[in-house]
Amino acid sequence: MPATIRDIKKQTGLSLATISKYLNGGNVLPENKVKIEAAIKDLHYEVNEIARGLVTNKTRTVGILVYSIESPFSGLILTHVGTALRKHGYGMLIADSCNDEEIEAANVKYLISKKVDGIIVIPVASKGDFLLPAKNAGIPIVLLDRSLTDAQYDCVRIDNRKSANYAMKELLNKNHKKIAVIASEKEYTGRERYNGFMDAMRDAGLDVPKEYQVRGTHSIASGYNGMKQLLALKDKPTAVFMSNYEITLGAMLAINELGYKSPDDISLVGFDDQIIFHILKPQVYMIEQPLQEMGEKAVDMLMKRVTDGSLDNPVEIALATRMVQGNSIKEM
Repeated sequence: MPATIRDIKKQTGLSLATISKYLNGGNVLPENKVKIEAAIKDLHYEVNEIARGLVTNKTRTVGILVYSIESPFSGLILTHVGTALRKHGYGMLIADSCNDEEIEAANVKYLISKKVDGIIVIPVASKGDFLLPAKNAGIPIVLLDRSLTDAQYDCVRIDNRKSANYAMKELLNKNHKKIAVIASEKEYTGRERYNGFMDAMRDAGLDVPKEYQVRGTHSIASGYNGMKQLLALKDKPTAVFMSNYEITLGAMLAINELGYKSPDDISLVGFDDQIIFHILKPQVYMIEQPLQEMGEKAVDMLMKRVTDGSLDNPVEIALATRMVQGNSIKEM
């Protein structure tokens, strides 16, 4: 038969009240905590999370609302979120929004029905109406990677605009003037990185012809089609800034397919350093996001909200990025 709380009482000599308090997340004396944890291990006692949830009104589960589970970026950052949650004794329930705002809104209601203690959101939508049911239910919310234009929630992200501006210095310092961009016009991060690109070009006194501004979505298809479009121009750019992992991968596929070489024919700077770009040739200059730090800070912010119960005075944190050097830029 499975071990019970009375078996723990018998082994430790502690009262049921003390053991119950510990099992329900309360503070007990350090020496009692050691005894209880040793007994749990020896007896292979398994906490009844449903019963504990009825007592504490906590499920020790965090809902993760992610724009697309297909994205390699999502998988990487969720790995760090999951690791950080486990350190707090929490699990995660992932809801995939499939890059669809209607599914995203439905997923919020689904997570509420599962009585999650908080929600971490990598959103599809640019506006925050879809989160109102969770906010009205008193559920803490932390945005990760992407801000919302009309709503204030705790948020952990990078400074996308500044990072893109910084990336452009690599091209400008090597005397490139005919620089194109492939960026999302749908996702918040893509729009901000496009703005950072345009800031850098404007500061350098350089014009960007319309045909050098390729806008789409964060997708391999956008990168592939965008690069083919740029390489078909009579007056080709000498360099291209690509605003995320999928776009960079798609653009490189197009370059290889058309028989061009980088940096000889086209110089490249991308965003989101991932292992595949250390395998492909050339190694592209990439802006690297601090994914582990982003995931950990989002969890820390959420746990603080879960503990103190306050939803007031939301905080937004913008973390620094770094440039990973490659060999995809030619001196002009």
